[in-house]
Amino acid sequence: MPRRRAPAPLPDLSGRIALVTGASDGVGLEIARALAGAGAEVLMPVRNRVKGERAIDRIRSTVPRARLVLRDLDLARLSSVEALAAGLVAEARPLDLVVLNAGMVLLGDPRRHVSEDGFELHFQTNVLGHVAFLRAAAPLLREGSRVAVQCSIAAAVGRLRWDDLQSTRGYTAFRAYSASKLALGLWGFELARRTASAGVRVAVCHPGVSPGTEIAPRIRDRVPAGIRDAAIARLGNSPADAAGPVLLALTTDAPTGAFFGPSGLLGISGPPTERRPFRRLRSAADAARIRDVMVRMLDG
Repeated sequence: MPRRRAPAPLPDLSGRIALVTGASDGVGLEIARALAGAGAEVLMPVRNRVKGERAIDRIRSTVPRARLVLRDLDLARLSSVEALAAGLVAEARPLDLVVLNAGMVLLGDPRRHVSEDGFELHFQTNVLGHVAFLRAAAPLLREGSRVAVQCSIAAAVGRLRWDDLQSTRGYTAFRAYSASKLALGLWGFELARRTASAGVRVAVCHPGVSPGTEIAPRIRDRVPAGIRDAAIARLGNSPADAAGPVLLALTTDAPTGAFFGPSGLLGISGPPTERRPFRRLRSAADAARIRDVMVRMLDG
């Protein structure tokens, strides 16, 4: 397949409206910074307003005229997801660029957590909340809109237990996290298939290994600083570099359904490029199935 690398700088995005979940820190913040720097108005749905305001200050320290708007969103509460989507639909401003980037992982916590909606917390935050949002906000997508679905390198080792998607048996945080990211990536490919006729381009991406990914803080807590810092310097991407696959997906001429990640060994780091999806992301049957399962969850 062709190797498409991120343009530097990004094309002029003036007049475009972008929405980036998980933009209050890490990779999401760098995605928002880059899009704002290219002229887009960036909507930043956040769970914590204080962190969101700090993120805006950080972005404006390098992009003084950045057009940034905070919105409220807690993916672990479907009522919050629905409220955000309803508010945006009422405003009737089309979304040109959508980045479903927010995520969480509870490594080191042996307890299985459940959202107020009754779903395992990784599954709802990382997958179901995003599915619910985009389904409700679908009227704002138009021909030419781009959607980037941010999964994780953990999806390569994730496993979906179809009879236990809520991780009630043999729970560990990493199993739940990797399964949720696999489910998210599969859903992204099914979304690409279903929206192709409308002219919406959908890409699935992963940032590689970076201190700005949601799994990194938990690893930092468990690995001696010297070892950790040396490993990241040698193998990992900075948060700004880890933003590259999404930025490439939003601006390249690749067809819908493409997969982007770092170009280095095992996809850990390196410049962004279009890649072949992880083996576990290649099943069209699994992609259709996970979409149908989540529709039933949301409608049930």
